[in-house]
Amino acid sequence: MSTSTTPLRYPSYMHNDLISLIAALIPTPRLHFLASAYTPLADEKEESKVRKTTVFDVMRRLLQPKNLMVSTDRDKRINHCYISLLNIIQGEVDPSQVHKSLLRIRERKLCQFIPWGPASIQCFLSKKSPYLKTTHRVNGLMLANHTSISTLFQRTLRQFEKLMKRGAFIEQYKQQPLFRDNLDEFDSAREAVQQLIDEYNAATRSDYFSFSQQS
Repeated sequence: MSTSTTPLRYPSYMHNDLISLIAALIPTPRLHFLASAYTPLADEKEESKVRKTTVFDVMRRLLQPKNLMVSTDRDKRINHCYISLLNIIQGEVDPSQVHKSLLRIRERKLCQFIPWGPASIQCFLSKKSPYLKTTHRVNGLMLANHTSISTLFQRTLRQFEKLMKRGAFIEQYKQQPLFRDNLDEFDSAREAVQQLIDEYNAATRSDYFSFSQQS
């Protein structure tokens, strides 16, 4: 969290407020659920075990699903991809190293972007705090808008349907004025989540704009 607010606490020509930081990550109002990744992640006892990191190592690891701080599934039926991506790299870093790392990532095709938008990784460089001593030279935070977040909503929807089928915890809601006559609010909420899943899945296709116009 502190890394993500570095551009706000130390203003620059790129990001001076939260809106400017996330505006480029959210192309449409509904597609606004961001996932984060951080590397290297270790406590004080294990910091000595972290091998020295380079800019490319950090940026490559940020793209690995195991470093993602959101539990999402990779649905093979849908070609999930990045909608937008921002890396915040902390440490004494030469901008030329970032440029070379981006070229290597593109050459190796380590990340795939949506077909209807720009395929680029945004990078922001920031210095480390002088009060926190770490053994690694560079660390990074990724804020990504990825279509695989829809699998998280699908999992939540399946759990919701199981609870509704069994009528679990329903009596507590029926005691409230909003649910006293019916449970239509639950149906509306389920429909809203399903529409969100459909839109994220549609974002993986080149005809996404026609889908958004229909919805």
